[in-house]
This record gives sequence, structure tokens and C-alpha cells, in this order.
Amino acid sequence: MEIEIKRIYEEAEPGDGKRILVDRLWPRGISKEKAGIDVWCKEIAPSRELRTRYHKGGMDFIEFAREYTRELDRNPCAPEFLEHVRSWGRVTFLFSSKNPEENNAVVLREWCLLD
Repeated sequence: MEIEIKRIYEEAEPGDGKRILVDRLWPRGISKEKAGIDVWCKEIAPSRELRTRYHKGGMDFIEFAREYTRELDRNPCAPEFLEHVRSWGRVTFLFSSKNPEENNAVVLREWCLLD
């Protein structure tokens, strides 16, 4: 299983494999055609409450990652999501955050690889 991460605003490339949007909200300013996604897995994204707390500065990235990991561990959709990711081989998690190092796709990739 190979998991890459990339901003949804970057061009799709042949080597991306299955392109999976892992944000709960559709990214601003991009059409569904331009996004080039194969699957939108909003049910695997951080909860609205967690996302809001993090983006409003109510927690740092380490705390966000810890809380999001807890959500993933309890998410009833997570086992099926992980099974699909494994079966697809090479995937790219797409996210809209401006920060490429500290976002939900980074945490999700680590969670998938550790399981």
C-alpha cells in the first residue's frame, strides 16, 4: 500500500493512483471536474467540532492529531475505508488545507500505515 498526499488544487498526475478527497467539506473554488477525484470519503474526515476547534486555534497540531486518531479508531466507517485503501494499492489523499505538513491527510496516512 502506497499513500501519497497532495493539495486538491495541484494537478492530477498519472502516478497518483486512486485519488481520494479526505475533507468533510468540498474545497472552495474548484469544480468537481477539475478536482479529478475518484472517491470523496467525507465520512472519514475529522468531525465538524474537531475541525472547527483546530482551525480556530483552540489546539495545536499534536493535540489535533491525537484527537483525530481517536475519532478514526472509533469511526464505524474506518475499517471499510482501510480495506479499500489496501485493495487499491497506490492512493493519493487529497486535502484543501494550506499547510502541507499539518493537516488531516497527514494524520490519516499515518493512521492507515500503522494499522
